[in-house]
Order: sequence, then structure tokens, then C-alpha cells
Amino acid sequence: MTTPTLERPQPRQSLTHRLYTGDLAYNFIGRRKIWYTISAIALLISVVALLVRGLDLGIEFRGGSDFQVPATVTSSTVSQYRDAVIRTGVPALDSTVVTTVGDSKVRVQTRSLNVQEQTAVRAAIAKEAGRSSDEVAYQLIGASWGQQITQQAAIALAVFLVLVGLLIWIYFRDAKMSVAALGALLHDLIITIGIYALVGFTVTPATMIGVLTILGYSLYDTVVVFDKIRENVASMEIDKVTYSEAANHAVNQVLVRSLNTTVIGVLPVAALLFAGVFVLGSGPLEDLGLALFVGMIAGAYSSVFIASPLLAQLREREPEIKAHRERVERRRKTAGARATYRTTVVDVAGPKGETSREAEAVPSTPAAPDTKPAFTVTTVTAPSVTQDAPAGDEPTETAEAADDASAPTRSANPRTQPTRQTRTRRKK
Repeated sequence: MTTPTLERPQPRQSLTHRLYTGDLAYNFIGRRKIWYTISAIALLISVVALLVRGLDLGIEFRGGSDFQVPATVTSSTVSQYRDAVIRTGVPALDSTVVTTVGDSKVRVQTRSLNVQEQTAVRAAIAKEAGRSSDEVAYQLIGASWGQQITQQAAIALAVFLVLVGLLIWIYFRDAKMSVAALGALLHDLIITIGIYALVGFTVTPATMIGVLTILGYSLYDTVVVFDKIRENVASMEIDKVTYSEAANHAVNQVLVRSLNTTVIGVLPVAALLFAGVFVLGSGPLEDLGLALFVGMIAGAYSSVFIASPLLAQLREREPEIKAHRERVERRRKTAGARATYRTTVVDVAGPKGETSREAEAVPSTPAAPDTKPAFTVTTVTAPSVTQDAPAGDEPTETAEAADDASAPTRSANPRTQPTRQTRTRRKK
């Protein structure tokens, strides 16, 4: 008696392993029109916000008056000093920005003021802090300085994009990867600036720092995806897949890694933004946190849903990639045709009794379990010819056996038995 062996259950594969091996995959490249539509809507909203509302430039870019006074900082300091400035009756002070520097200094920024307005605002700030007017530091920032800062920031951004494009081109030896990466960077940049215009946050030097930082995050995710695409494309001839399929497999392989990296990076940035908005009320943390928060999310999205589909779309237009796609499709059609039909050998009897073999192609689709097969194999044998053996001779075997060992049926004539004659008959 044999003891049955119990098979151990196979361990359940993780989501990361299934995505990496291709057991589970989502067609990111094939559904690129959906991602393009979502990005187009986001870009349209950003552009409309920039045109309608515009950017709220800080004092560093548009010029203005800056006041600083030593004071004890509390949770209500920002609102108290803002109300004190507005109560002076000086017009157009609604855009006044009040920030705290550490826990012992308050900074108030307003539009450019004349001598009388400056004196009134300075006195109000000194009264709120319990100081004399001479202890309130005053600085006038001209608009020309802000224009220079804006110009230098634009030049730095242009140089950054050019250097990034050249670096990606040299590293991957593919100009289309540079085009796709720069397209994703511009996508992230426009959306981030559009969000600033939409929510009305003030654009400060901290905002410029955040924008340049998120471009680096976006570029990092894109390079990781492109490197995996290059690895898969190098073996697409062996794997018999198209460029888009190799790229889509690469995106699925690095998807979990990109999500984990983005979540880990966004969590501290979200805490920074929360502290800047709800704890401090306003200031550099608010501006820097919003730029990083929006830019990192947009960068993770663009590296998977914009840069990779755009790269595949550009490469699929190349003659070599087109020819490769056609070869792969022809091979698949041929393999499908071979799998659809199978060959059955049938023995057919000739007019003179000889047996010939013919091949017949029949569909290979299995029959339903409750029905008889639609096609069967039948063997037809030639009729045997039997002659009477002379007396005293050895019997002759007249069976025609089928020579095909794979035939399902065989037929043969029985051996002819010799006949005995009496001695009287043999004498005659």
C-alpha cells in the first residue's frame, strides 16, 4: 500500500514580484491617450489660472517696503501685526505679508510707501511691539532689483534644461529620451506654477528653490524608468516583443519603486507644508512646502504616465522599430495559424489493394466534454488475397499488417492451415 504524498502549497507571490516577472501588468503605454487627456486638462487649468489670476509676486520680485522689529512671538503675532498695519488707514495694504524670524523678531512687508505712509506704518508696528519707532528697522527694495532676480532665475532654468537634455542624450545615446524627459519636466513646471496662481500663494525666492528642487526629483524618477526601458529593449529581439511592450514591462517593473520613493519623499514635505500654513501662517516654509509637494507628485506622475508613453510613441515612428514590430506581428500570426490546425494521417486503400497515406488538416480546438469529437482517425486496409497452398508445402502467410505503429487499429488475415489427404487419394 502506497502512502499518498502531499504537495506543499506554493507560496503566494508579492505584488512587486508579480509586476517584475510580468505575471501582473497594466497597459500604461497602450492607454496613453487617457494620460494625455488628464495632463491636458491639468495644463489647461494651470494656464487659465496664470492668465486670469496671475502670480502674486513677493516683495523681492516687485519691490516694496520691509520692516523688522524685535518682539515676543506668540501664536497670534502674525494676525495682530497685520491688523495693526491695516488700521493705519494707508490704502492698498491688503497684500501685507507678516512673518516671524525665530521667536524674537517680526517682519512686515508691504508695497512701496512714500515718506508719510512709511512713518505711519512704522509707528503702528512700534506701538504693537511696545518699542520706539527708532527700533523698527526699515528697508526699501526697488523693483529693478526684483527684475534682475527674475531674469537670473529664468536664465538658470534655461541652462538647467539644456544641460539636462545633453546629459540624458549622452548617457542613453538616444535624443528621443532627452525630448521625452524635457517634456515631462515642462509638464511638472507648468502645473506647479499654475497651482501657485490658483491658490494665491506668494512667489518668493523660497518658491524658486522649491521649483528647481522638484525638477531634480522629476528627473530622477524619469531616469530610473528610462534605464529599465533601455535594459528591456536590448533583449526585445530575443523576447519577441515590440518596443511598446518592452517599455510597458519596464514601467510595471519600477512602478512600486517609484510609488515608494514618492510616498517617502512627500510625507515630510506634507508636514513642512502643514507647519507653514497652519502653524506659522505664512513665510518661507509655506512657499517652499507647496512647491515641493505639488512638484514631487507631478514628477512621479509624469515619469510613468507622460515620459514613458511619449518615448514609446516617438520610437515607434522609426523605420527600424516599425520593421521589428511587423516581424513580431507576422511571427505571432504564423504561430496562431499553426496552433489552430493539426495534421491527421489517414490510410486510404488504392484500387489495386495497395495502401497509401494522406494528411488532412483539421482544427485543433478541443471538443466539448459532453459531445463526440468532430474529427476521428480512421484506418482503411486493402483486401487480402489468399491462395490454396499445395499439398506438402509450408503454409503461406497472407496477412497485410499496417506498417504504421501509430495507427489506432490494425487488421490481419488468419494463418492458412494445411489440409491432410488420405493415402488412397494421394496414390490416385
